[in-house]
This record gives sequence, structure tokens and C-alpha cells, in this order.
Amino acid sequence: MQRLPCLIFILIFCHGVNAAEGGWLYYGGDQGGRHYSGAAQINTSNVSNLQVAWVYRSGDMEMFGDELENTSGQSTPILLPDAAGGSLVYCTPFNRIIALNPGNGTQRWQFDPQIDRRGDRPFRCRGVSYAEETRTAKGSQCRHRLYTATHDRRLWAVDALDGKPCSGFGERGSVRLYGEEGYVPGDISSTSAPTVANGVVVVGSSVIDFARIKTPRGTVNAYDALSGALRWQFDPLLGITRSGGANVWAPMSVDEEHGLIFLPTSAPSPDYYGIHRSGNNLYANSVVALEIATGKVRWHFQHVRHDLWDYDTPAQPILFNWSKDGQSVPALAQLTKQGFVFVFNRLSGEPLWEITEQPVPPSLVKGEQAAATQPKPIAPPPLLDPHLTPAQAWGLTGWDRADCARQIEELVNLGYFTPLSEKLTLMYPGSLGGANWGGGALVADSGVLLVNINNVPFTGRLIPTVENVPQSESKKDHPGAGQRMQVTMQGTGYTVDIGALQSSLGIPCNRPPWGKVVAVDLVQGRINWEVALGSVHELGPMAAPFQINLGTPNLGGGIAPAGGLYFIGATMDRLIRAFETASGDIVWDFELPVDATATPMTYIYEGRQYVVINAGGHHMFNRGYGDYLYAFALPDKK
Repeated sequence: MQRLPCLIFILIFCHGVNAAEGGWLYYGGDQGGRHYSGAAQINTSNVSNLQVAWVYRSGDMEMFGDELENTSGQSTPILLPDAAGGSLVYCTPFNRIIALNPGNGTQRWQFDPQIDRRGDRPFRCRGVSYAEETRTAKGSQCRHRLYTATHDRRLWAVDALDGKPCSGFGERGSVRLYGEEGYVPGDISSTSAPTVANGVVVVGSSVIDFARIKTPRGTVNAYDALSGALRWQFDPLLGITRSGGANVWAPMSVDEEHGLIFLPTSAPSPDYYGIHRSGNNLYANSVVALEIATGKVRWHFQHVRHDLWDYDTPAQPILFNWSKDGQSVPALAQLTKQGFVFVFNRLSGEPLWEITEQPVPPSLVKGEQAAATQPKPIAPPPLLDPHLTPAQAWGLTGWDRADCARQIEELVNLGYFTPLSEKLTLMYPGSLGGANWGGGALVADSGVLLVNINNVPFTGRLIPTVENVPQSESKKDHPGAGQRMQVTMQGTGYTVDIGALQSSLGIPCNRPPWGKVVAVDLVQGRINWEVALGSVHELGPMAAPFQINLGTPNLGGGIAPAGGLYFIGATMDRLIRAFETASGDIVWDFELPVDATATPMTYIYEGRQYVVINAGGHHMFNRGYGDYLYAFALPDKK
């Protein structure tokens, strides 16, 4: 975007260690997605000296050209242990796996699955997963394995030492994740890294949104990590035939000690119309705890009943120890697009903060039976305020403020969970959230969670579909680039129309910040601080020579190493920033070639700590694309 109307949018001298010691072996740092590292070489006293250590280009720009416009650079690398080669490994949006020297960024090997690139849906790959397969002999091929799930729905296992497919896994190294349904990659694909634990590989899916009553089902598949044989399946919509989705597109979490895997499930299809899927639609819009060995449900919690708002469970469940009043409880925190944080005993599902029932508005659509109440935790407080009245309209001038006030006055505006109808309705938060797939970062064992939040209101309505008029199917997941999105929900009689609530100048109608970082104390149930995330200085008719930190929409997450810092990109201003975790003050930033809509990671290699982020742009931001991987470190004293 080039103008304002587009706005809507500890130190350990070794390597190959776990996150607590300064490594990064999993997408989220550990199996519970805490986004934490014990590495403290880079800290609040020296972060201002951080500099570029190396830059790697994947070659996607040269190889795929204009196709990059339909991608998002979302991959977070992992650092392999020495026995597995000690490489820094990540994936490109086209599912190429690349292994690098962690100290200088030179390429060691790459694996290209040569995916089927049919379909209009965006290409993205958030990460790969590693496991040591102890059922093979030490020193044998594929003792150390990487797993990736591709856009064209294949699960690959490759040798972590050289990237060659594991011949004994499936058919020449891959397993087909689909049956004979006839779906093309644009209908169903994979985005997040598979989850591997206890000899099982578990894979979710990304399913086409909005466009049909019945889309591919969001069945979660589990395979034997050695052979690729199917072990079990879990269908969140078992018994509901005239729907689909409820898939798991966000990362999953694992409590390996207790043999549990936690699934964040999404909305059933179609997202904004539920007449053909009456009832609560269990287990959609839920966090579901399964036994990883069998797929048996241990417990579940549904945070949205009969979803009519595309309120997927957007982020990896966060596993941590809840320490309060002298007791330590194995806990799980689940972020939602609504801006809620639900906290549970992860073994039993018992809420650690009471959950109340909030009455919500009924649907105005004939035949639609919206849920009468929705769950809401008594603490922590919501991470955004969804109330917006004409008196609260915001603008740069009196003229555009009045324009926003007029628009708000004309909306159906009944607060949280107001269903769409044929009347233009406030959607706040919209389908981007609140929280999204970037999730949160725990500050060590403090119980404080840092979360990046979108804070832009949307509007939407249902438009009766005219017979014999060509129907539309969006290539986008959500409205972006300052435009409205219209998608015909085939079989419903309606087209859904969604876009940002903004003035004629293209400025959001609510008071900034339009993106922010929130520090929330999960144990005390309070918000410690919140600050704007993102500058709008590049989003006006002309770029300003200085930052204007009003916040921007953001996609990607942050990390909280032990040095008292929170690193995050995610914004529409090409910057990666470091915040002090205690205060929220910005203490360092660096301008990248393109927006970095990925979660960074950190590690220690040969005594030096690095912070790495993928800068590739995002198809929704439409602000440029790239194939960069940036590593930062303190000046080398050698």
C-alpha cells in the first residue's frame, strides 16, 4: 500500500540445544508454543548495538516471479541439534526446505517437493518439524527427520542431514493427505508445520473459506512417524453432513509427558451463514485435547457456538505452569479473535478463571438460529474494546470524523457477536481479530503473556444473490488492501460483503492504535500495559521521513527471550522492533526491504546469539514481496 486509504490493513557456549538453553527446536520455541528462549546475551542494556549478521535470499523471487504476489512469507526457522546436522532450517511459501549454516547463512542443502501450484489460494508455509526416529539404527539414513505438509496436501519426511526423502516413509518419502474427493490444492492445503511427538505425526489443514455450504472437512490426520501409516483421524464435525471446515490451520501444541495434543479448530462452512448446520457445531471453534496415541477426546472447550463471524481459533494453544498461592498447575492459555484469553488446567479442561455466559443478539435472517449466549472469561479482561458509538468516531479532521459518525449511526451495532443480516452490521473485532496466528509470547515463568492485536473495525452484510448472475469466489482469506470483499456463499442464496469501517480518507473510524501489543498477566488476571504496534508513515499519499506510531494491522507473532526483550515484525511498515517486556518501551528497530509477516526466532551458535526473521511480505498487505531471511547479532568481538 502506498497511501492512507490502504491502511486497513545465560549465554551458553554451545549450539543445538533446547529453547530453555538458547536453542529453537520447534516452531514456537518449544512444544507448548511459549515463544520463549533462555538466551540472554542480547538484553536491554545492549540491544541498541544489534546489527545485521547475515542475509540469505531463498531464490523464490527469481524462480517464481509474479507468482510471489500470491504468497505470504510466514516461516519461522528451527535450529537442529548437532546430531541432526546443526543446521538452521526453514521453508519458503512454495514448500522448499532450506538448511543453512547458523553462523553465516550459507546454504547447506535444499529440498524442493515441486508442488502442484494449481488453485487461487495463497501459498504459505509457517515451518517444518523435527524428530529423532529412535526405531532406526544410529547413523542410519533418516534417523533424524524433518516433516513438512505442503500446499498440494502431501506429508513429506526428509533426512535432516542432507534433505533427501526418507524412502521408507509412505511412497518414496511422502504420504498423500487427501482421498478421492476431487478437491484441488486451492480447496484444501496445508500451512502450519506438522506436530510430531511420541512417534506420531499429526497434520491439520487449511480449507477454502466463505464460498460454499459444503467445503472440505477439517479432518485431522495422524500418521506413524516411521512408516507414514495412518494411525487415527479426528473429524471436528462428525455427524454434521451439510457443512465442512472446522479445520485446524493454526499450529497445534503437545504435552508429550502426558500424551496429549491440543487442537485449535476453526469455523464450520460457510462462515457467515449457519441455517444448514443447526446447533452449536461442536467441535468447531474449540480447543480440543486428544490422546496423541489414539485420537480419543480427553476434553474440549468451545469458545464460539454456531459461529457466524469467522471467529476461528486462530493461534497455537500456549502451555505453561500456572503458579499461584503456592500451587503449580499444568495450564493452557487460548487466545481468540474476539480478544479473549481463556485459561485452563490442560489435563482436565477445568477453567482457571471462571467463564460466564454472555447474552448475545439474535439473528435477523429468517431461519437462522444463533446461539443465545456465548462464553466469556471473567479474567483476564478483553484485549480490545469492541464498543464503538457515533460519539467515539475518530478522524484527522472534523469532516472525516463526522463522516465516520454518520456511518456508525447507520450500522446494526449491538456489541459482541452481532450476526450479519441484510443490514450493514458492525464487525468489531473482524475476522482478522483481535489475536491471529502469531499467538503470544510468555515472559519466562512470570505468567505474563505478550500478544499483538489487530484493532480495526469492519462492517459486513448479506446480499441476496440474484439468479443467473455470475457468482464470485474470493482469492483472499479476509478483506485487505483497503477494499471490500464480496464472496458468493454458494447454496445459501447470499453473497457476503465485508470491508473495513473507514472514512472517505481511508482512515479507520475508531481511535488508534489500530494495532497494538498487550502485556497480560494470566495469573493475576490483569493487563499490565499496552502500546501501539506499527507506524503509518509509509501508508499516506507520500511517505513521511519519520515514524507515526498509530499502529497498523499486523500478521505474525513475537518472541520473548530471557534478556527482557520482545522482538516482533508483523506490521505494515517494514520494521522489526524490540520492546522492553517490563514497560513496553521500544528500544530498537530495523527497517527491512519488505514487511516481515512471520514470527522471529532466536538461538545461540558458537557462543553468539542471533535473532532471525523472515521478510517476504504478505499478499493481503499488497506492499511488496521478497525472499529474505535476516539474522541480527551483537558485534562480533573476535
